[in-house]
Amino acid sequence: MVVKKIAVLFSGSGSNLENILKKVHDKRFSTCKIEISCLISDRKNAYGIQRAKKYGLSTNIIEHKNFSSRESFDKKIVEIIKKSGAELVVLAGFMRILTSEFTQNINAINLHPSLLPLFKGANAIEESYNSGMKVGGISIHHVNEKLDGGEIITQECFKKIDNMSFEEFEKKIHALEHKLLPKTIIDILDS
Repeated sequence: MVVKKIAVLFSGSGSNLENILKKVHDKRFSTCKIEISCLISDRKNAYGIQRAKKYGLSTNIIEHKNFSSRESFDKKIVEIIKKSGAELVVLAGFMRILTSEFTQNINAINLHPSLLPLFKGANAIEESYNSGMKVGGISIHHVNEKLDGGEIITQECFKKIDNMSFEEFEKKIHALEHKLLPKTIIDILDS
């Protein structure tokens, strides 16, 4: 069976990483087996590192402060990904804006907690919640040089009910992320 390798980049708690580990990593699908061949975090204290250890995986810690430019940071990440043999990179809460050094050399998708093209950037959940929109949702898109500007692969939404608290809204966002991201990875690679 063909093995297809992915890399996952993350910055924080790693709940989406752990979800990928549970539902995708080392699993067989109709045409392939998918495995995580590379993990990268830009934060040495990211809790996702501990989550990965539970699955016997180590994380490459590449802190941007150790590089003279965004391009040199991205070049190092590209080098590690290329060595891993990953054919798809998944940004799962990776909180860095990537340059063309990355986007021109890597096939990557990003999980974003809003219905793009609305509410780009780091405060998307709060902005979406505080908007007058009657729905909330998530997007998965290809990564390019524009912040949350790549071609949308898929989206899913839910109805925002009256008097919904921010915590309830955020919980619904994360539930959609945990459902749609693994499915999208499988759809892309198992075809």
